[in-house]
Amino acid sequence: MATLKDFRDERLRKLKALRDLGINPYPAESNRTHNLADITDQFDSLNGQIVRVVGRIISIRKFGKLAFVVIKDFSGKVQLVLYADVVLPLDVSNNRIGITELPLLDTGDFIEATGKVVKSKTNETSVEVTNLRILTKSLRPMPSIIDGFTNKEERLRRRYIDMNINESVRDRFVRRSKFWQVTRDFLNQHGFIEINIPVLEHTTGGADANPFVTHMDSLDQDFYLRISHELPLKRLLGAGYEKVYDIGPRFRNENYSDEHLPEHVAMEWYQAYANWQDGMKFMEEMYKYVLEQTFGTLKFHINDQDIDMGGDWEVWDYATVIKDRYGIDVYNSSLDDVKKALIDNKLEVQQTENRARGIDKLWKNIRKDVSGPVWLINTPKFISPLAKSNPNDDRTVQRFQPVIAGSELGNGFSELNDPVDQLNRFVEQQNMREAGDDEAMMLDVDFVEMLEYGMPPACGWGYSERVFWIFEGVTAREGVPFPQLRAEIDSTTREIYSDIKIG
Repeated sequence: MATLKDFRDERLRKLKALRDLGINPYPAESNRTHNLADITDQFDSLNGQIVRVVGRIISIRKFGKLAFVVIKDFSGKVQLVLYADVVLPLDVSNNRIGITELPLLDTGDFIEATGKVVKSKTNETSVEVTNLRILTKSLRPMPSIIDGFTNKEERLRRRYIDMNINESVRDRFVRRSKFWQVTRDFLNQHGFIEINIPVLEHTTGGADANPFVTHMDSLDQDFYLRISHELPLKRLLGAGYEKVYDIGPRFRNENYSDEHLPEHVAMEWYQAYANWQDGMKFMEEMYKYVLEQTFGTLKFHINDQDIDMGGDWEVWDYATVIKDRYGIDVYNSSLDDVKKALIDNKLEVQQTENRARGIDKLWKNIRKDVSGPVWLINTPKFISPLAKSNPNDDRTVQRFQPVIAGSELGNGFSELNDPVDQLNRFVEQQNMREAGDDEAMMLDVDFVEMLEYGMPPACGWGYSERVFWIFEGVTAREGVPFPQLRAEIDSTTREIYSDIKIG
């Protein structure tokens, strides 16, 4: 049975044969006149016209003086028909090959074909080729030719192959692009300004997460990769901007899960002179717009649950939900009470457990079974150190979180702009860090200083591409084009490049 190395050796032989003929197998120039979908979709108007098309070969069939080659580009597929007496012969000066040189081509190669739009004898829309050029000689066949390509690990490692073979995977990332495009469109239409903020920060904050650390040689200082966009964007409110947002990557040094990746794309917006209730109304409208524009519907079937995003949202009170489920008073319970509830519900109890983390775990145990859409409100202050307190209950904050398909798909607040209150909460978080909670927030004195100069009342919101993953119905790793994996080089590649040190 032929191995990958055997296939590669044969293609290297063909590559040499092309070069020996004087053909450049990797020319820079290509001049397409039509996408392949144009040929099939606009056949009536293109019938009999000369077109020039390009694409990757997906099949070759040769019958004496007749050959059929199917190629594909991003738009679709089309059949090329090659007649020996119609295709022009080898012409090195124009880097053209003839039908005689067709055996030097393989599936996976990229070619350019010029010819007349016709119907074949089997009534298939085709291009009758007169001029044929090779654009790229491939040295490895697609894995499906050898032994299929279904192993998940292999698909994630060689995603460029996965997207070639599985068009549903390729199209997923068109929708992902659309998701962020319409997110940006909606914010722009409502007067927001996109301002890109740093990824490297002296002190990182805005979320409970363990950051990545790197070193900047020019300053000889360590920096953190941002875990959130929040604090720099709120500095912009202090600078006088009233509606700002940023879309870009953030980094959290935590384990992989079906809903989380250490690196992922997220969006956050901040609006001066708005509060959390304004934000809830705005985000219901935004969710509907973004989802309908991305997926063409507001009705979804996720995790065996039917979810209608076009309907009314329920509103749940945090403390009431915990009390009804576990009999625990969020504000007056002890750490031992919380630990007992965790144990009774077969949830993890860590050595460094604290009330805030424990109660949050209890809520997440409820959340996983919620279909939604639901707004979770009145979150305890000790769980939300950056949100403004409720005037009618100082124990809670003006925070709103959407719960959909068992996940919290966003986070919003009336933003805290009291510098004294903010400093006290930072200190409390810093104490938690020093007690062993690596995910507690860092003390950011520079941010407190900005607040002392004054930041207007504001509402802030953030969501990540997890929103897309949930509604797309895929795990986090399946939801990004190139997920991080442990570095690995397969044995065949090591053998092929045995004379080179490749790690």
